[in-house]
Amino acid sequence: MKLLEIIKTKAIDAAMALKSCALAKAQDWQLREKLITLWEKAKALGVRIGQKLRPRERFMRTKAYAKLQAMSPLHRRMTVMLCGVFLLLGLIFGFNQLKTFMIKYFISGMGLPPATVSTMVVASTEWQPKLTSVGNIRAYRGVELSTEIGGLVQTVPIKSGMDVKEGELLIKLNDASDVAQLNSLKAMADLAKIINERDRQQLAIQAISKNVFDTSKADAKSKEAQVEQQTALVAKKNLKAPFSGRVGIVLINPGQFVNPGDKLLTLQTLDPIFVDFNLPQSNAEQIQVGQEIVVTTDAFKESSFTGKITAVSPKVDTNTRNIQVEAQLANPDKKILPGMFANVNIKVGEQIKLVTLPQTAVTYNPYGSTIFIAKPTGKKDKQGNLALEAQQVFVTTGATRGDQVAIIKGVEEGATVVTSGQLKIKNGTPLIVNNKVQPSNSPDPKPQE
Repeated sequence: MKLLEIIKTKAIDAAMALKSCALAKAQDWQLREKLITLWEKAKALGVRIGQKLRPRERFMRTKAYAKLQAMSPLHRRMTVMLCGVFLLLGLIFGFNQLKTFMIKYFISGMGLPPATVSTMVVASTEWQPKLTSVGNIRAYRGVELSTEIGGLVQTVPIKSGMDVKEGELLIKLNDASDVAQLNSLKAMADLAKIINERDRQQLAIQAISKNVFDTSKADAKSKEAQVEQQTALVAKKNLKAPFSGRVGIVLINPGQFVNPGDKLLTLQTLDPIFVDFNLPQSNAEQIQVGQEIVVTTDAFKESSFTGKITAVSPKVDTNTRNIQVEAQLANPDKKILPGMFANVNIKVGEQIKLVTLPQTAVTYNPYGSTIFIAKPTGKKDKQGNLALEAQQVFVTTGATRGDQVAIIKGVEEGATVVTSGQLKIKNGTPLIVNNKVQPSNSPDPKPQE
């Protein structure tokens, strides 16, 4: 009987602990009144059961008590102990089941937990349609200079990075022997010319035959041709600028021997300058010669350069299905250099109004692009503000511009859209709006240091 009293006491303590725990949780879940009512019903049921079991006489009059008394003391104690153990296990199992049931009950009544997000009101903005591409800067004229013949470098009258005019001497090779040979040929040419003139006068008085005059005339012309040939050879020893431009790094020094075809230096015309880029074949209708472009480079982030399209390739590349386009830029300060990487923007048509959102507001999925709208529920929260919940909608996105993306279909102007925090919400999630920090929404973002 003492074991039964102990079991009863343990059960009452467990029930009281369960009551305290449930009341504490219920206070957080705002269900204290329901739990108190449930506890009172359980308490009344326990009282009724206790009243039925309180009289010891009833138990002593039962057949179970008679059989228990008929047992030996050892068997009686063993039986009572086993009954008590099974009763204790049953109470523990019942307590766990009751706790699980109550937790599920209270959680199901609470709904989805609220999520903190940032929002913005959808508005339309002016949008300039444009095509973008990546291009390479190319010199208006550019060449790696070399000589046709070899020789010893005599003088280098230019310096690295120097601007030169067309025809200006760049490198002079040793031409002393060639000049001497030229002078010899000139003397022979002068003599042949005098002889031919003399023969012409003698032919006039029939002093010589026509054959002698023709021979001297051909010899004079031959000597003159040799002079011209030697003059060209001497000119090849003087490397001159074929056009105006800027000289590259000069690595040639006087006394150095150069071979025919050796690359001696580079010459580039920097103003104007070309930019080559490619566009998809789908944009062929929007590309026209004379169209204005705006070019930016990583080297000069704060500067932009305007130019015009000068040529469009008459064929499409079969490998990439792109069209090559050439544009010309004014480069009076000669900032842009050949070989630079360039970002090309081409304005297409007039400005239009489009609904725009930050790109962070759109979730891109294989089945389509979606956004979350903060929809009023008609209720109020603890602070008295209108409660909001998330509603997922599909949208059709258009072109992008900086941090913004155009929304063609799916959301109307004036709607409140979630701009950050979408990963933790779904349809029907209560929302807590915190707009202290907003995602970037600039049409022309600049890199931050």
